Amino acid sequence: MRCPFCGEDDTRVIDSRLASEGEQVRRRRRCGGCDERFTTYEIAELTMPRVIKSNAARESFNDDKLRDGIMRALEKRPVSIDQAEAAISRIRKHVLIGGEREVPSARLGELVLAELRNLDEVAYIRFASVYQRFDDMAEFRVMIDQLEKDPSPEQRRRQINLLPGGDS
Repeated sequence: MRCPFCGEDDTRVIDSRLASEGEQVRRRRRCGGCDERFTTYEIAELTMPRVIKSNAARESFNDDKLRDGIMRALEKRPVSIDQAEAAISRIRKHVLIGGEREVPSARLGELVLAELRNLDEVAYIRFASVYQRFDDMAEFRVMIDQLEKDPSPEQRRRQINLLPGGDS
């Protein structure tokens, strides 16, 4: 690592520790030339799969588009930015774990719907209405009836898990 102060190539790591909940390594370095200290951060560079759109076009996975869609659905809803970012992180992780080089946009939409269902039912309906292209009120009613039959996210969180290793 080159020293940002004098440009010397001879730098030593004097301390390393995990940062960002274990997703980064923070390294303190000392320059052998000017004796200045500086910090570097190391993160894994992961390649996200390409997205196959409904018209068969392919494009790079775009965090900003994912974030924009989720934030638009959550607009004026009582969900914190941290909760939204955690949902985005879970979606990214799920896509990466799949190990595929390409992922259909429909699969991404399903992952977003699942996350929004757990965060906020109004946001879920908002996103579903655009994603599933609702044409009339009847489609909204069907979606709302389905939500009323299923336990709410709060009710699911309060349920006791009866099976080992299973979700509640």
